[in-house]
Amino acid sequence: MDTNQVQTASMGSSVLKLILFSLIGIVFFFVPITINEKSTIPLDHIISWLRSDHTSTIRIYALAVVIAGGIYPFINGSWKQGTTNVVLSILKVLGIFAAMLAFFSVGPAFLFEKDMLPFLFEKLVVPVGLIVPIGAIFLAFLLGFGLLEWVGVLLQPVMKPLFKTPGKSAIDAVASFVGSYSVGLLITNKVYKEGQYSAKEAAIIATGFSTVSATFMIVVAKTLGLMEVWNTFFWSTLVITFVVTAISVRLPPIRSMDDTKAQPETTDFPHSRWKQAMSEGLAVAQQAEPLSKLILKNAKDGLIMAMSILPSIMSIGLIGLLLAKYTPVFDWLGLLFYPFAWLLQLPDPALVAKASATGLAEMFLPALIAAKSVFVVKYVVGVISISSILFFSASIPCILSTQIPISIKQILVVWYIRTVLTMILATPVAYFLAG
Repeated sequence: MDTNQVQTASMGSSVLKLILFSLIGIVFFFVPITINEKSTIPLDHIISWLRSDHTSTIRIYALAVVIAGGIYPFINGSWKQGTTNVVLSILKVLGIFAAMLAFFSVGPAFLFEKDMLPFLFEKLVVPVGLIVPIGAIFLAFLLGFGLLEWVGVLLQPVMKPLFKTPGKSAIDAVASFVGSYSVGLLITNKVYKEGQYSAKEAAIIATGFSTVSATFMIVVAKTLGLMEVWNTFFWSTLVITFVVTAISVRLPPIRSMDDTKAQPETTDFPHSRWKQAMSEGLAVAQQAEPLSKLILKNAKDGLIMAMSILPSIMSIGLIGLLLAKYTPVFDWLGLLFYPFAWLLQLPDPALVAKASATGLAEMFLPALIAAKSVFVVKYVVGVISISSILFFSASIPCILSTQIPISIKQILVVWYIRTVLTMILATPVAYFLAG
């Protein structure tokens, strides 16, 4: 076989990898299919099947991951790397105890109300503990064979001017919305570690694109009685969320973050954008490691990330839920939002302010608080619960478990900015819909 034949065969193999493996990844993360009258993405079907058919085993697995995650910082020595790590490591140990109470159903009765330990363990820890490592396995198809680079070049003209992020960040946004914010953050962290995102870009994606999934939006809409206007609620929330992201990236603290990266994005191409996209995608496919090696590597990364996230969800999430239910902390925190709710002439501005504040503890709490209010309040609070993105029961521990260099203080500032901007943008839409 001469050189031309070898090159042709190699190119054919690269094209096949780029198309076939990327399609597998796209199907698993982005294409809803109907099984047993339930329509969702294949990854979610796998998680649902494991949870329904292997309930006891999965609960034991989740507890084991929490325990492993709680002691891991003391094994690898990371607990000593700064005050934040010390605090988070202590909280992870507390997370072990909280998970054991939940698993064995032992402890004070108030901890076992349905919105406390049972909610954290069964509704957050178990599914996130499955989604992150299993999702990581299928990320080998989505990220390992050129799709990220191909999409990145094609969407560069949209993502860069709007959000100041590379075109490839669109993958993160879509993965969060149709799958899970934990999957989106897994992608972001992996691409950031490879030097393809700057610290600023990774922070924008983590705090601006890592929304709850569309399926969880349905839960919020049902709780608030908004299913009659579901399509309007869904699309308007999507638009408001990303408009808020476009504004917040131009404000402190994100605006001033480090924007240098090891692999700068090319903007000048020797030929058409489409050809450049194919060229970059095929180059990655040609140099890709064997699939089995990529899967094992991703599975390991996913398991370590799950170990980091789950104990934090149990401890930080429980603290947040207890504060929201049994203390006036969120009434006080709501004072930060009351002036905006009052100026916007929202009905019951005090309730809107408190509901907005409780979203910091758990994104579902605002919907519970506003469930019996009027349409305008329910719509605004519903959009806020999704668009604010950052909450201590899950997404914040997920971000802190990555290597993205953003502090808790910066996260809190971004959360406040996002919540205020969302309230301002959602209010006129709510009044318009209310007629």
